[in-house]
Amino acid sequence: MAVPEAQQSTTLLKVLLFFNLLYVVNQVHFPWETGVPGLAPSNILFLLILMALRDKPDPLQPVRPILQRALLIFFGALTFSFLWAQLRGPKDFIADITYLKNALFFPLFYFLYLRCKQDEKTTRQLIIWIMVIAAVAGLEAIREGIDYGFGKYNPMRRASGPFGVDWHNANRAGVFYAMFLPMFAALALFLKGRKLWRIAAIGGCVLLSGGTLFTYSRQAYFLILLGLAVLLVRKSIILAVVISVGLVSATEYLPDSVFQRVDETSQQGKKGGEEVDASTSSRWEIWAGAMKMLKDNPMGAGLNRFKGEIGNYSSHKGYDAHNFYVLTLAECGPQGLAALLFLMGTLFFGLASFLRRKAPPEDPELKALTIGFTVCTVCMALGGIYGSPTLEGSVMAPYWALCGLLERYTHLKMQSAAQGPEAGSDEPTLADRFPLAAHILPGRRGSD
Repeated sequence: MAVPEAQQSTTLLKVLLFFNLLYVVNQVHFPWETGVPGLAPSNILFLLILMALRDKPDPLQPVRPILQRALLIFFGALTFSFLWAQLRGPKDFIADITYLKNALFFPLFYFLYLRCKQDEKTTRQLIIWIMVIAAVAGLEAIREGIDYGFGKYNPMRRASGPFGVDWHNANRAGVFYAMFLPMFAALALFLKGRKLWRIAAIGGCVLLSGGTLFTYSRQAYFLILLGLAVLLVRKSIILAVVISVGLVSATEYLPDSVFQRVDETSQQGKKGGEEVDASTSSRWEIWAGAMKMLKDNPMGAGLNRFKGEIGNYSSHKGYDAHNFYVLTLAECGPQGLAALLFLMGTLFFGLASFLRRKAPPEDPELKALTIGFTVCTVCMALGGIYGSPTLEGSVMAPYWALCGLLERYTHLKMQSAAQGPEAGSDEPTLADRFPLAAHILPGRRGSD
């Protein structure tokens, strides 16, 4: 029997939505090129999904995206910074326009998955799929770490998982794992009555924790501990204390290289005083240079100009800011930083708050997901303090998609609850079944 064309189109759309999420995280495993400057395969996938969405009915009634205003303001700040860079001192236009395109493109995953026109079941599956992708990414980092061995810490033998082919992207991988671990931890702690799902969530915690260890990202270590602490305290103070003691006891089984990496943060100087390591001190010097850059350029140096100009203000020529807030301030000026902070505030006080408030009390899974997402958002925001992963597509695209999916899923739940079990029922009333009853019992009309 031939499959109807409409059904084939629907299936294709689902395949594209699922594959898009898989691809954006695992681009290193799909070395595809379009041959067109500035056009990446992920852009083509995005366009294909938009085409597949045309003329599809949406089971969700129209809703105003919570992040729309904040994202548009942030996009405006980035675009202004790009134009200012061209006016102030044009350089490689193709590189600049590609940088702007990527900065604007990946947050669009929020709108795409909010408007993905999938039903409640498929929306939930997409949320689970993002978590599966994150867990597998953690497993990949564990495999890399085992291949490297457990000997002395070597900065060039750090796992990057699917985020890079060598150690250069280890910090970004660490932030990704630290962001998504609270999603699993929240399910393990708050998902009542679903033993198998809680066991699976614990497995996800193990994979992401293990992957983080082998990135040797001290920032990621801190974010994971903070995220777990917040979730445990919300669950139970007593449980938080018990698990904390257990975690402290378990640290003796960690590889020595992990302790060596953490101990490097503070070192003994030549005169016997305690000093920070070179990595930390270099960041402070770069940040001080960024403030000098801002002083000379009160409106910002322009988008994609930091690396080219930081050498004029510090000894670290061609370096990244290693802090997305400092980077935004130096390149986009105070107005750019204000737009970024407004976006972060809207994510936490707008979207995350809405999700927690509107999650049905009788739905422990969605309640757990919203709690986990809140802590995930905190880790994402803090992840920009010691690095600059906020515009990195492989790290952030799944997060933006998760924002849209959770908002959509919550609205679908609210819509179902508002309609009620009787909504849309075509069952006839007593008066419809027995017309004479309207004359015999007029008070019963429409009341059955």
